[in-house]
Amino acid sequence: MSSESYTIEELEKYTLIKVHEDKFTAKISPELKAELVVLNGKKIKNFIIDLSEVGYCDSSGLSVILVANRIAKENNGCLVLCNLNATIMKLIDISQLASVLNITPTLSEAIDYLFMDELERGFNNQGDPLN
Repeated sequence: MSSESYTIEELEKYTLIKVHEDKFTAKISPELKAELVVLNGKKIKNFIIDLSEVGYCDSSGLSVILVANRIAKENNGCLVLCNLNATIMKLIDISQLASVLNITPTLSEAIDYLFMDELERGFNNQGDPLN
C-alpha cells in the first residue's frame, strides 16, 4: 500500500511504514489511520514507523503513531519509531511519550529491537520451564 505521502510494506515479521512528507500533519493522518485500521483487520502486530524524511510532526501525526502503538499492543506486538529528528523527539518528550514509545536511531536498530522483543515475548509466553 502506498500513496505519494507514505509507503506501507508488509514484510514477514513486521510492517514498515515510511512517511515521505516533510510535515507529518492532518494532510496525511486520516488516510494513514484508515490504512492502520485495515492492517489491524489483518491482525498485523509489529510495526516500524520510519520518520527519516519528516522534519515536523504535529498532534495529528502523533495521533497516528499512538493508534499504531495501540494496535500493536492489542495484537500482542510492538511498535518501533526510528530516524526521529530533534524537533520530533522534543514533541514526544513534551507529550511525555518517550517512556511509552519504543524509539531507535536507525531502521536497522528498529528491526533488531523488534526481533529481540519477539524473542522475549516467545520466552515469556512459554511459562516457567522448571514447573
